[in-house]
Amino acid sequence: MVNVSDTTGLQPPVDCNDAGLLLVDLQERLAPAIAESPAVVARCQRLLQGFKAAGRPVLATEQYSKGLGPTVAPLRSGLAPEEIIEKTAFGAPREAAFEAALQRHAGVTAWLVAGMEAHVCVLQTVLCLRARRIKVTLVSDAVASREPLNKALALRRMAAGGVTLTSSALVLAGGLGQAVGTA
Repeated sequence: MVNVSDTTGLQPPVDCNDAGLLLVDLQERLAPAIAESPAVVARCQRLLQGFKAAGRPVLATEQYSKGLGPTVAPLRSGLAPEEIIEKTAFGAPREAAFEAALQRHAGVTAWLVAGMEAHVCVLQTVLCLRARRIKVTLVSDAVASREPLNKALALRRMAAGGVTLTSSALVLAGGLGQAVGTA
């Protein structure tokens, strides 16, 4: 079992040369309900800037945007329309549009994942990706749930499912550090 409060289990800086960034459901009407959302959005924005500067693929999902609104403005402004995928299934890979996006990025061997809510759409998306034998690294300080316990349990479940846990600082200190000026 992973102790998510113990950072010694986190992986070293991530090699992002073959990785893409997946931002899950960081939406306008969901974010205010999550206390951690300002910090999570700021971390996701830095990751987005780093991946864009490094020329790496980025995808973002929106869960039923009619109800939860679009992706929050600080992230939406950095995304191209074709990088945003509407979904109604909790697990993004269950959507044909998401599968098509994965096919467009067939050279991506791993996905770094961040978003909301950790125990619902992030968890289901990550588990679906792992079921397809896709490597997944969860940026654990760039995910959130309304309740801290739900996030902690989701992190444990994902780690038990073969997901690597890391932090935004470790990602930025790795292959993206020079791209965003943090190295």
